[in-house]
Amino acid sequence: MIAFDLSLDGGPAPRDADAMPSWSAFEAAAPELAAEVRQRLDAHTHKTLATVRADGAPRISGTETRLVDGDLWIGSMWQARKAHDLQRDPRFALHSGSDDPPEWPGDAKLAGVADEETDPERVSAINGEAAAAGPTHLFRLDLREVSTVRLDPSGKQIVITVWTPERGVRTVSRA
Repeated sequence: MIAFDLSLDGGPAPRDADAMPSWSAFEAAAPELAAEVRQRLDAHTHKTLATVRADGAPRISGTETRLVDGDLWIGSMWQARKAHDLQRDPRFALHSGSDDPPEWPGDAKLAGVADEETDPERVSAINGEAAAAGPTHLFRLDLREVSTVRLDPSGKQIVITVWTPERGVRTVSRA
């Protein structure tokens, strides 16, 4: 199990964009891990997004990601619950799609703070066809923790690689 360095009982995280790295900053700090995470994200269209509901309970929603100009983005239907969650409390966790064993190549997990983009031209440019149909939400994902979980070549150990801005990359294996 990976424990995220986010306090879920400490209230909403700060919205300071400089407080957490963008995808490009993560990629510069940990290029090999970033390539593995991107491969996991690109392998499936749909990912699972966790947000915090108004009552403090977790909510999971389906979402898609886009990498544009060094930033990782998610869009949302207008006034969707996940968008309201992120507007109120921007903390998120994102899980890549997953294959069934024995083909399972591993999973990627990301956590951080979502920052809503409100410039209509930028929203339209990134959300594309969805934005052409009417208003949409767009959030840039700033990263606090990124991890992968996979099997070692023997298939007998789980290998967990974790990156945080404070500690960099570390890897642990478990039988």
